[in-house]
Amino acid sequence: MRVGATFAVASALAPILAVAEVIDFEAMETNAPPRSWLVAMTDKGQPPRWQIVDDPTSPAKPKVLAQLSEDRASGRFPLAIYPGETVGNGYIEVRFKPVSGTVDQAAGLVWRYRDENNYYIVRANALEDNVVLYKVQDGRRTPLGPVGHPDDYGVEHPVPAQQWSTLGVSFDDTRFSVTFDGQPLFEVIDSTFAEPGAIGLWTKADSVTYFDGFEVEVR
Repeated sequence: MRVGATFAVASALAPILAVAEVIDFEAMETNAPPRSWLVAMTDKGQPPRWQIVDDPTSPAKPKVLAQLSEDRASGRFPLAIYPGETVGNGYIEVRFKPVSGTVDQAAGLVWRYRDENNYYIVRANALEDNVVLYKVQDGRRTPLGPVGHPDDYGVEHPVPAQQWSTLGVSFDDTRFSVTFDGQPLFEVIDSTFAEPGAIGLWTKADSVTYFDGFEVEVR
């Protein structure tokens, strides 16, 4: 289930132990759901359809995790929750490729997940060319503005369709730092969900999106 190197990083400048792991999907069965992952959804609509598929364009090996349902309900958020330990502070990132969607072409990272109605999420949207961080509380999704620009709706940033990009977020207590292709984008401060929670992946509406190389670092 957990494929990839596990290693510890420690130095005089970083005395807190950080454990990093990269999850790929090469050991899983093609055209089947991701083994042991929790499939869930915020709001209502057709059930999500998360499956392992082959994509030779992946920068890593060809098996990737895909959300394939094309239900166009705009308030419908499919989730795939990683079965590992809960995480309080850490860093997660994923490579993603928006494949199709007329309502949305979105890819998101989830952290401090309590249930399908309570979690943080940062998502990149190839139709809107922006990256936005939200809290989902009691099933209601609320955008959280960047530090210094609390009324802004995330940040504008090119999100190419049919190409692989990398979305990342570091979460340290109440401060969240978002990166895109390794470059810092913005930070958000929020204290709604302070306790450790699960981590995972997210899409919206009819987004058909591929994911690979899900990296997790626990601090």
